[in-house]
Amino acid sequence: MHLYGLKNCDTCRKALKSLTGAELVDVRADGMPADLLDRALAQFGEALVNTRSTTWRGLDEAEREAPKAELLRRYPALMKRPLIDDGSTLYLGWTPETRASLGVA
Repeated sequence: MHLYGLKNCDTCRKALKSLTGAELVDVRADGMPADLLDRALAQFGEALVNTRSTTWRGLDEAEREAPKAELLRRYPALMKRPLIDDGSTLYLGWTPETRASLGVA
């Protein structure tokens, strides 16, 4: 299981602590595989972009209009976190629904 996020993100650390055996992939340092990004965008669409982040607030209107895949490649911290890939299913965020689906209390 891979958890895509940021190593200094509190939510990502909580998820990693609860998911024994999961591996954190820091998207800022290591990037995210293009095929996974495409799969996540197809599944989650606009929800994959965290429009409440300081990175988003720092973008001008022209940058915000860029294709979401391009924005997330250029600014990986814009991704809502964590994105969890258990091999067959993707989960976005560390919500009660995600935790229940993964069997974590």
